[in-house]
Amino acid sequence: MSDRSPRNRAPQVRPDRVRRVAYQVIRQVTSEGAYANLALNKALREARLSGRDAAFCTELVHGTLRWQGTYDAFLARSVSRPLADLDPELLDLLRLGTHQLVNMRVDSYAAVNEMVTLTRSELGQKRTGLVNAVLRKISQRSLDQWISTVAPQDDPLGYLAIAEAHPRWVIEAFDRALTDGPGAAPSGDAAVELEHLLAADNDPPRVTLVARPGLADVDELVAAGAVAARWSAYGAVLEGGGDPGRIGAVATGRAGVQDEGSQLVAIALASAKVDGDDAEWLDLCAGPGGKSALLAALVQQRDGQLTAVEPLKHRAELVRSNLRAIPGNHKVLVGDGTKPTWPDGSFDRVLADVPCSGLGALRRRPEARWRRTPEDVVELRPLQEALLDSAITSVRPGGVVAYVTCSPHPDETRAVVDAVLGRRDDASLEDARPLFPDVPDLGDGPDVQLWPHLHGTDAMYLALIRRS
Repeated sequence: MSDRSPRNRAPQVRPDRVRRVAYQVIRQVTSEGAYANLALNKALREARLSGRDAAFCTELVHGTLRWQGTYDAFLARSVSRPLADLDPELLDLLRLGTHQLVNMRVDSYAAVNEMVTLTRSELGQKRTGLVNAVLRKISQRSLDQWISTVAPQDDPLGYLAIAEAHPRWVIEAFDRALTDGPGAAPSGDAAVELEHLLAADNDPPRVTLVARPGLADVDELVAAGAVAARWSAYGAVLEGGGDPGRIGAVATGRAGVQDEGSQLVAIALASAKVDGDDAEWLDLCAGPGGKSALLAALVQQRDGQLTAVEPLKHRAELVRSNLRAIPGNHKVLVGDGTKPTWPDGSFDRVLADVPCSGLGALRRRPEARWRRTPEDVVELRPLQEALLDSAITSVRPGGVVAYVTCSPHPDETRAVVDAVLGRRDDASLEDARPLFPDVPDLGDGPDVQLWPHLHGTDAMYLALIRRS
């Protein structure tokens, strides 16, 4: 009988299913520009992974993407050629293996063997030797040992870039914000606060829910297994994680998934004092609609209505979906917020949650830190200023505007507000801190910067502006 008979062949070892799913999601993110959270959720559903398998897959994906830049520094010391010469699919596989070896409680022998098997399945036999050799080198040092080996010891920010897996330009921006921005370090020691902030960015975020006023309450969410949030009167947290869609209020749209910081800035806008009419509210940059839904529920309780504006049709559909359960005659317009189709002064309150770098949500979007560049901040600045200018023009005298970003970058926060208000004589900045009752460490004001390490929220920024 020929030695090629199936009876005499070595048994084929199949790659671990969870690792294969994780690797394929990572490839979608790095090669196709997919968002990690969306691609992962879809992959988990299609692969029918749940419980511990889903948690393991989530950590593989998010952890590998979160620490990507740091792992590249380790791999550069372990591969005999420049990383730029490696095929992207091979580099992603090495990053995935590195995460298991230095940042997870995975047996090194098992991790290397599983990654070699995955390599054979995904990339072919001839790549297995390199993967085996490189990952064995990686396994010879712990995370701290690797950091000590490759991080510059005489450059504090350069050291943090490796030790806390953030691009240096992001660290420099955070350092500026903590030194003299609206969220300046409450301890007075910006260096210590910076380390705490970067470490908090690397902690997986909790799943936070919002009970939409008039439709659900926090007690209902608590009865479904959540715990009340610290600051938001409408917030609750799924401490153990899990699928929020299993909760009836979320499944029916009476509640939603929304970071507590996002809730707080919307609540602040709704809580600011206005004299006279208070029935017409505007969300100028509405997609995907989380803040729109909370604002719509709040204005509905005042017999008013929300107008939500979004330039992209598919995102406008997401806004409509979020508003579907909210009673009232709320409108969703597909249009450019910088070119209003309504008369000046049409609204009592306006939210301008402008497009930004998203550096305040790095816990939830692990790939964003490596995807964004300093040029993105520069390119977004004219749009941010135009949208804030439009928001002020759209609010009536005596009404208020909330300028919001999910970024603490000084060039996206106070600099934008100062530039716009410097060109106008009909608007002024007000102290927003009283609109965040019981929330500590809000700085010197008048604007507010929330922080992951201080408040457990995304790094949301809010400036409250009143038209005169």
